[in-house]
Amino acid sequence: MVMSPVPRLVACDLDGTIVRNDGTISARTAAAFERVERAGARFVLVTGRPPRLMGAVAKALPHHGMAICSNGALIYDLYHEKVIDEHLIPPAHLAEAARLLRSTVGGIGLAVEYADALAGDTRYEPHAWDAGVTLQRLSDAELFGRPAPKLLGRHQVLSADELLRLTTPVLAGIVTVYHSNGPRLIEATATGVSKASALAELAARCDIDPADAIAFGDMPNDLPMLAWAGTSYGVANAHPDVLAAVDRVIGANDDDGVAEVLEQLFPVRS
Repeated sequence: MVMSPVPRLVACDLDGTIVRNDGTISARTAAAFERVERAGARFVLVTGRPPRLMGAVAKALPHHGMAICSNGALIYDLYHEKVIDEHLIPPAHLAEAARLLRSTVGGIGLAVEYADALAGDTRYEPHAWDAGVTLQRLSDAELFGRPAPKLLGRHQVLSADELLRLTTPVLAGIVTVYHSNGPRLIEATATGVSKASALAELAARCDIDPADAIAFGDMPNDLPMLAWAGTSYGVANAHPDVLAAVDRVIGANDDDGVAEVLEQLFPVRS
């Protein structure tokens, strides 16, 4: 694709891309996003995080519009702190995906993640991301009996990459499976739902062509978004699959790589 000199849409992942390894977002990065919005371009946070984990990000950035959360399953209004659109996994698909995961990967623990809650079976192992929320232990009938944004699977031993290789062919057509580098964790959304699908819907409403969009990411769940955008950037600390797919490799999350690019694309006008 050939994009216009100044992007009309900037889409950016959070963790591992602009969120540093210590969990913070730098003042330089916040200032770079201000440049984007002052120039009249659209800036969108696109993350695997559920809305319940967006509070600190909203406070750190001068951005009070929409965020694409839960890997495209939820559209979240940061200013009013409410979900304004959703693409959920139907209960029948949740139950079938759970059955296939258990038969394919022995010992895997399963959970369902909602905008502000988390529920799991007796095997699911909470991790750091689950801090601050009470994990409800539910029966399968309760766990998979209502629509949900995301299905999670964590194994005691297998890595996220190994889990993804095992489960992608098995779950095809039932859910969209991916990983965002959570420890021994895979995640799934409804079939066809991804960061790219949600971003494409937003761009269409704003009459923005993919050629006029740029995207930043670091993990396999970012790949559809990076492929959709006219120009894709992967931070230096990104997963090897991302580094192999992007148009340009930039500085790492701890080195404000995204901010450096945006400073060049959106210079301060005197």
